[in-house]
Amino acid sequence: MSLVSLKFLLFAKTASSDPRTDHNIRASSQFLYYRQNHPGLYFRHGYNVVCFSGKLEPFSWNNVIKAYATCNADCSRREAVRVFVDMRRLGIRPNEHTFPFLFKACASFLGLGVGRQIHGDVLKHGLHFNVYVQNTLIHFYGCCKKILDAYKVFDEMTHRTVVSWNSVISASIECSWFYDSIELFIKMRDRGFEPDETTMVIVLSSCAELGNLSLGKWVHSQVIAKGMSVNCQLGTALVDMYGKCGDVDYASLVFRRTVHRNVWTWSSMILGFAQHGFAGYALQLFDEMRRNHSIKPNHVTFLGVLCACSHAGLVEDGRYYFNEMKQVHGISPRMVHFGAMVDILGRAGLLEEAYAFVTKMPFEADAVVWRALLSACTIHDVNDCTGVGEKVRRRLTELEPKRCGNFVMLANSFAEVGLWEKAAQLRSRMRRGGLKKIGGASFLEVGGSTFKFFSGDYSCVPFSDIILLLNTLNLHANMIRF
Repeated sequence: MSLVSLKFLLFAKTASSDPRTDHNIRASSQFLYYRQNHPGLYFRHGYNVVCFSGKLEPFSWNNVIKAYATCNADCSRREAVRVFVDMRRLGIRPNEHTFPFLFKACASFLGLGVGRQIHGDVLKHGLHFNVYVQNTLIHFYGCCKKILDAYKVFDEMTHRTVVSWNSVISASIECSWFYDSIELFIKMRDRGFEPDETTMVIVLSSCAELGNLSLGKWVHSQVIAKGMSVNCQLGTALVDMYGKCGDVDYASLVFRRTVHRNVWTWSSMILGFAQHGFAGYALQLFDEMRRNHSIKPNHVTFLGVLCACSHAGLVEDGRYYFNEMKQVHGISPRMVHFGAMVDILGRAGLLEEAYAFVTKMPFEADAVVWRALLSACTIHDVNDCTGVGEKVRRRLTELEPKRCGNFVMLANSFAEVGLWEKAAQLRSRMRRGGLKKIGGASFLEVGGSTFKFFSGDYSCVPFSDIILLLNTLNLHANMIRF
């Protein structure tokens, strides 16, 4: 046993045998000392301290639960739940400071069943109307994709704060209810709540997912009008929103004017450049980040770099950065990185190498990776001279037997080069399997409103006017051409 471990046990024994010492002060001061000086031992032995101390109030147990719930290193957040269970077995009554960290822990490992049981304990102790408990409960249900449960908790709140609104808006975004999140933001303002920087960060992420540039600009204008300080988090959210909405120039402007930038700010700008075809700018910014600012890249940074290599056809650079990510920075490639690498090889027509790369992945490739390779096969090897296309098609059929898009992609590629018999066979197979092609759709934003048009749908009211305008534009284009 180490000297530090022995000190922990001696302290615990003394604490439990000396009735003149205040348990809470004694335990909490010891927690703080060991958390600062011996963080690893703190998590291992903190639990032993409260157990040996005997009849402790919830305060010390809450400290241990908080330590486990907020750790991001070696210990597991599931241990916070185990400590809570032992606490209840000893008959110690939890209070309003116990449950928020428990729900945060459950949200981190998506423990829906465990969280529901803890929610029942909240009701049992009459703490279900405590605003701090309710806020974390909303966050928990949002992370577990149970948006209706999150709304139920929010609707039952007798007292709401800005954090409450932020929690429910964030929960909506977690569950991909983006339009609902914007409606909640408007309701929040109508009810007299003043949004803070965190609110704006959350709403900007919703605008980014919707691709609604006008709405994103309006949120940005609110940030300026309220005189909010564009800190690192808010600046990153603005760069991400403008990048995803296609306004790369404005994203770059905000990026350069953001004083405090972290790896997420740089990664958002690099990815924004890469996704819109500005591969040179993306790679230049990546070099600038490493040389002049000594910021260590993360998995998102390398995703942007690999996307840039894909758009620019830089196969050798793509290989170099993929290996650098693993060997130099110790970042384990994720599915998206393997998919980007397959896209790089596929766009260059290196189909056999791309297929070998997929088969050697350390985990099973998902349908997105195989579909990227299939798309490359339909461009570079329609006749399937290499045999890769047939292998990929079979694997995709196993993974997604009901996805008609894969069959349509192949049928169209056959038709383009005159292989009508193969195209007809695929379409016949789709009919036999009851598969129907999903109609295409396009979006048009005019005056802040978004209009959706479906292929083959002539029911919209101004359809005749739209056709007339398109015919007029087509006529003018032909007149200019000739």
